[in-house]
This record gives sequence, C-alpha cells and structure tokens, in this order.
Amino acid sequence: MEPIPCGMEPADLSAASVRDLLALFARVMRELRTRGLVRSANNPVADLAESYVAERLGLTLAGMVTAGYDALGPDGTRYQVKARRLTPANRARQFGFIRNLPAQEFDYLALVTFAEDFEVASLHLLPHATVLRHARYVEHVNAWRVSLTKTVLADAQVRRFE
Repeated sequence: MEPIPCGMEPADLSAASVRDLLALFARVMRELRTRGLVRSANNPVADLAESYVAERLGLTLAGMVTAGYDALGPDGTRYQVKARRLTPANRARQFGFIRNLPAQEFDYLALVTFAEDFEVASLHLLPHATVLRHARYVEHVNAWRVSLTKTVLADAQVRRFE
C-alpha cells in the first residue's frame, strides 16, 4: 500500500487489504499519540481479538450484550476474551478487567496479545480455576485483573496456541 501524501485527499482505501488497513491504523495511532491527542492505543483491539479467537478455536461469537462471556464452543463451553496491544510506549501485559469472576460466567479465558501492527503475538487459554488463582482483585473498580506474568505462563493449566 502506498503512503498517503500529506495535504492531499486520502487515497481510496476500498481496494486495500485488511492487513494494509490495520497497518495504516497503527501508524495513525502512533502519530496521534506523539501529538498528545490520544493517551491509549487500544481501540479496536477487543473486537479483533474476539473474532480471531472465534475463528482460531471454532467458536461462535455471543451477542453484543452477553454478560460474562464473548463466545461459545460447539459443546456450550463459554469463553471470555481479553486482549492487549503492545506498543513501544506500553509493553505492559495486563489485560482488561473481569467482572464477577467468582460467579464463573465463563469456562475459559482467552488472552490475545497483539503486536503494534495488530499481528497476533500470542494466544493463551486459561481455565476459570486458573484465572481465580492468578487474577488480582482491584477494589476501586470492583473487578479482577490478570496479567501474563512469568508465574502465569509457567502454570501447567495455561495453554499457548501457536
């Protein structure tokens, strides 16, 4: 894909591949952050992760307002999906908050890590009991957070997909 020249009308992007569009988005977000116009670089990470996990694991995405899980396996297994996009400005491997963790609204937590250009860097699958062992409660938001620490990665119940 050719770069869009400054000061000119944007090129017609309708023929661009999805990969090219996401790479362009990464460049735009970096520039917006450099200019101080955005503080986060994590939009549309969640939706991309859910679609990726559903395709990779053969799942069906749940409805947009389904609480507690994002996708269903053919056998009814419930999957919650969390994602993180790593950038040079933020290499943290902590994922979004999980509400109502003790209620076991999901059977597996899928953690997707993206590189800055939205290439999938990793997919890890954690059973609910494993999430309970490793997640940390954050009182001021009344939710739990899990990070891909060395301890989590070393847990025998954590499965990594290549």
